[in-house]
Amino acid sequence: MRVFAIADLHLSFTAPKPMTVFGPNWAGHPGAIFEQWREVVGQGDVVLLPGDLSWAMRLPEALEDLSHVAALPGTKVLLRGNHDYWWPAIGKLRAALPAGMLAVQNDALRIGDLIVSGTRGWVTPGPDSFTDEDRRIYERELERLRLSLEAARRLGAGTPGARHILMLHYPPTGPQFAPTGFTDLIARYRPERVVYGHLHGVSVSRSLQHWGDIPTDLVAADGLGFRPKFILDV
Repeated sequence: MRVFAIADLHLSFTAPKPMTVFGPNWAGHPGAIFEQWREVVGQGDVVLLPGDLSWAMRLPEALEDLSHVAALPGTKVLLRGNHDYWWPAIGKLRAALPAGMLAVQNDALRIGDLIVSGTRGWVTPGPDSFTDEDRRIYERELERLRLSLEAARRLGAGTPGARHILMLHYPPTGPQFAPTGFTDLIARYRPERVVYGHLHGVSVSRSLQHWGDIPTDLVAADGLGFRPKFILDV
């Protein structure tokens, strides 16, 4: 079983929202993602989708977008991003998702030897503006990450044969790559790999690529040329 990842699909089939305002490379981006997905992903593979999946505001419209993803090969694991306003309570979402789609929210799941944990994350303290509201959300997301990593540990993360990947939507640190509460938890629980999205117009070579000896992968769709990135083989 191979594991791939791609974030920030930004789909909008029910209420089209052209992404070319973010650059000409976004022209026809859903088609580019779907075509390359079919080229690299097999039916027995897993694709991690760490956030910003649909521009929809309500679940029924988001499900229309997600149906196009559900029709692609592989098992899909979803995480909420900052633009996924349609995302309801996790129980309601899991009951509504198409077959072959799973969701992680402050918890973890296991597919064979693969364990996936995750939470959305948030902006981190640094030299830029960091408001009291940012602090509140940041501390809440730290607790949600801790809960998710504990859930992964209960599922066997860290035991022989288990492969643990942490999904975040936001990067775990700021542009200066200074330590944060997120990186402290990554260092404590030691997932095998971290994948994150959110950053657009940032080259992969200039993004955070590891924390200590733990690889971290920016998998925002435009940074990948809209091609799901191979992460590891389980």
